[in-house]
Amino acid sequence: MLKLVRKMINILFSGNEKVLDGVITCMLSIFTRTNTTEPFCFYIYTMDITRIKKEYTAISEEAVKYLDEIAKTYNPLNKVIRVDVSDIYEKEFAYCPNEMAYCSPYTLLRLFADLVPDMPDKLLYLDIDLLFNRDIKLLYDIDVEGYEYAAARDHYGKYLLHPNYINAGVLLFNMKEMKKTGLLAKARELIKTKKLVFADQSAIYRSTTKKKMLPQRYNDQKFLHKHTVVRHFSKRLFYLPYPHTDNIKQWMISKVHKVFKYYVFDDILFEYVYLKKKYERNIRGGNYE
Repeated sequence: MLKLVRKMINILFSGNEKVLDGVITCMLSIFTRTNTTEPFCFYIYTMDITRIKKEYTAISEEAVKYLDEIAKTYNPLNKVIRVDVSDIYEKEFAYCPNEMAYCSPYTLLRLFADLVPDMPDKLLYLDIDLLFNRDIKLLYDIDVEGYEYAAARDHYGKYLLHPNYINAGVLLFNMKEMKKTGLLAKARELIKTKKLVFADQSAIYRSTTKKKMLPQRYNDQKFLHKHTVVRHFSKRLFYLPYPHTDNIKQWMISKVHKVFKYYVFDDILFEYVYLKKKYERNIRGGNYE
């Protein structure tokens, strides 16, 4: 008897205990902006690396269980899977030149996607500081056959580094092709041997054999248009009232309203506030069942 394999939309996050705000808001944006009966499988790569900083603790099993319950309220077949890659990290990157990366060592974890068993052939890696403005299937259903991955240009890198320099916050992986070309193995070797300004992002870019370039609307790091699929709340430059940078994330609701004048995400953000308070009250308070 043939075993039926259910089609799923596979998404990868990475981070520590502090990613909860981003993962909740990003998941909610996917659920509320997408019309599909296909279930979602969210993987969260995490690790304990408190030898570097005491706050670098792995996301807890309780937090992931809570995320799984949130996901299942939208579809009982949805699931959130915690993957502890501490051992892989220590073997591959311990004390490497990029361990003190521009963000944190957790940005390097996406480079282990070919080392973790049973990962799906098609996998959408997402940074946690982004929201979907439109249906995720506009992105996920893009054909990446013959390409290692699909990505949009980095807003600043396309001017400062190379016209096709990519932003690694949104990466649609073709795992079969990446394993065939050895992209991630090559990227890991660069991380281990060379100090790179943008660490994992530069390592992926330098190791690429063939990528599919996506329009900016699939990873818009500066603007929000009606056609924007993904609004990425990455660090950006502001010119007023004087030139400065700021790192406004989507869960900083007052700043999203005051600085960006965004109200289109309020349904997501208000639900996030309720869910985060519930987590802090019931789980952190020890009443979680």
